[in-house]
Amino acid sequence: MRSLLGRLAPRTLRGRLSLIALTTAALLMTILTVVFNTMVDRHLQHQADDELRTRADAVATTVDTNGSRVRVLETANDQLLDTNVWIYTGTHLLEQPTPAAADSPLTRAAARLAAQGSRACATVHAVRPRSVRLCSRPVSGRHAAMVVTALDLAPYRNSADTLLLGSLVLDAVMLICTYALTRLSVGRALRPVRAMTEQATEWSAVAAVDRFGVEKHPAELAALGDSLDALLDRIRAVLRHEQQLTGELSHELRTPLTRIIMELDWWRGRPRSTEETRASHQVIAEATQSMLTICDTLLNDARENARNPSTVPGTTGVVPVLRRLAQQLDAPHQVKAAVEASCPELEAGVTPALLERIVSPLLANAVRYARSRVTVSVHRRPGSVVIDVVDDGPGVPEAFTGELFQPGRRADATDGHDGAGLGLPLARRLARAAGGEVSYDPGHTPGARFTVTLPAG
Repeated sequence: MRSLLGRLAPRTLRGRLSLIALTTAALLMTILTVVFNTMVDRHLQHQADDELRTRADAVATTVDTNGSRVRVLETANDQLLDTNVWIYTGTHLLEQPTPAAADSPLTRAAARLAAQGSRACATVHAVRPRSVRLCSRPVSGRHAAMVVTALDLAPYRNSADTLLLGSLVLDAVMLICTYALTRLSVGRALRPVRAMTEQATEWSAVAAVDRFGVEKHPAELAALGDSLDALLDRIRAVLRHEQQLTGELSHELRTPLTRIIMELDWWRGRPRSTEETRASHQVIAEATQSMLTICDTLLNDARENARNPSTVPGTTGVVPVLRRLAQQLDAPHQVKAAVEASCPELEAGVTPALLERIVSPLLANAVRYARSRVTVSVHRRPGSVVIDVVDDGPGVPEAFTGELFQPGRRADATDGHDGAGLGLPLARRLARAAGGEVSYDPGHTPGARFTVTLPAG
């Protein structure tokens, strides 16, 4: 039975909500219909009783109970009063309707009401399916008398049946309208959800930077949009991590593979001595071991991600890494480094090691040239995290800004500081490989300001 209901149940949310609305409306209308028709039956019965009592009062005026015996006075046009009327004195029947027999169900019911000696009413099913309503009224005076009147309930039953049929037709029309309007309303309400789903599918397939946001949406859709934005960010971070992993794997394995190829070409170029062959073997073995180490490192990283699937691969909390780097700086005692963050929970879409390799050269240069202070500030832009490294040193000479990120170039090679001019070019190359950027602000004074822009995690 349960499996059958499961197969018959609608598959869509629109169908299920429409079915729930239809069921609720049907239950409510059933209750209202039963209550309404019950009240109508009682009202019609009260109307019939009022008419019977009015007729009994009129007949009672024609009964004389003050004489030596009870007499029924004859009046003009009293045929209307005598219709369906029984008059008793005690248990003796004085008058009865002409068509009624003494042993008919109506006469017996009238006798039972008259025997009670008080006002009372009863319903008799004389000729099914017709019903007759009887009411009794005592007549006061010297002698006791009772008047019993009867009324055919067929017109009232017909009215009640007509009202019942009308209410059932109205209920059916209301249910059809309720189902249609519910499907229409739910369909219109779910249209933004369908559009958001299609957009999420499209954006996740191409790793787009577009997001739903929470503006101009109801609270429920805003919460859904926020959840979908977080999901898209995670998908983008995963794709970005895979791209970075592929690039790093290609870059790291290219060097040992090149050494192996060169050694093999050199060894096969002409006959070699035993010592030269042994040296080639040693180089090939070292290169192979380097490749094995690279592969082991990548596999260990993959295993760590598998053990903790809730952590997005390639996502790093920025502030803790920057504070750790600031604490590890080998800075002169007069130079202070501080980290400022608008939000301590900012995350970048890079690994912690890559974040360190990008920011470390900038911090090292800032500490090297700062007079008293180095400030690292972090804030978020839509889809990215921005890190500013600012020092109060002399800044970069204007004539050198065009060569700042070229490998091996230094503004002043005789300034007494170590360095080969490779830190800034390496930081920019790594940032660009991760989908970010490292830039210099030539308009900042005094000192220098370098800005690192990375994808948000």
